[in-house]
Amino acid sequence: MVRKYSLMLVPESGQIRRFSVSRRMLVSASLMLLAMASFGVWGIYSTYQVERLAMALDQTRHALDHAQSRYDNKLTAWQDKTAAAQKKLAVYARSLGQMQARLSRLDALGSKLVDVASLDKTEFDFGVRPAFGGPRQTQPDFTGLEAGLHDGVTYMNGRLDQLDAQLAAIDYMLENERNKVQAKPHAWPTEGGWLSSNYGRRADPFTGQPANHFGVDIANRFGAPVLASSRGVVTFAGKMKDFGYMVDVDHGYGYKTRYGHMSSLAVKVGDVVDDSQLLGRVGSSGRSTGPHLHYEVHLHGRHINPVSFLPRG
Repeated sequence: MVRKYSLMLVPESGQIRRFSVSRRMLVSASLMLLAMASFGVWGIYSTYQVERLAMALDQTRHALDHAQSRYDNKLTAWQDKTAAAQKKLAVYARSLGQMQARLSRLDALGSKLVDVASLDKTEFDFGVRPAFGGPRQTQPDFTGLEAGLHDGVTYMNGRLDQLDAQLAAIDYMLENERNKVQAKPHAWPTEGGWLSSNYGRRADPFTGQPANHFGVDIANRFGAPVLASSRGVVTFAGKMKDFGYMVDVDHGYGYKTRYGHMSSLAVKVGDVVDDSQLLGRVGSSGRSTGPHLHYEVHLHGRHINPVSFLPRG
């Protein structure tokens, strides 16, 4: 016997409705409702899980984007650093090449100066090449390339400093040689005139007896200019027995000249005179037989024949 259940719908007004439902139908309806509720809960849970997965995926995507951005920034920075290092290496290499060329020119110049100046080559040897060595490398060491170039530039700078010092020493020696050449008496000591008496033994013009003549006499017109035979400093300017009005000039490097029998003086002690500068005028003061210039050359206190210092012609 099928058991039934009644459902009554009682409105506030109107007819009461009554429905009869069998137990099987009620159970089926309950199961259906339960199934629908279960599906609803599962759907809500699934939706929640999907949203959570979407959020996690979005976070992961953001993390990946951030990591990619950081990687791109690091890559860009590394590329910039690499480009800067390459430029720096190029500058080092160019500077090193320029310094090597400069060293070659300075070495050649130094060797030439040593030969020209006849200096001691053991002291100024520009032909010795620096010694280099080291093991062979199968692969270029790019990490040590910059350090190697820096060491090369440092070495070149040191070598240039050494060359500068050597060339400065050579220049000083050459300057001394030039000064020595300039100090050597070389100009005709008067304007015009001719040799009237030579250096050495001769007959004294007053006594006729043999006597030493430590200079040369240059006969000239009275009042002709007397000129310095090279650059120097006046150490005496005045009147002296036998020589009359006389001037002594110290030219340095042991050279001194003397000008005697002048009629007047144009310089005083301490004056610096140049080549062919006026010292006075030709005269016949002192022990003299007529207007002429008595001219002497001394080297380190010794009398030297002035003829070898007079220009020819």
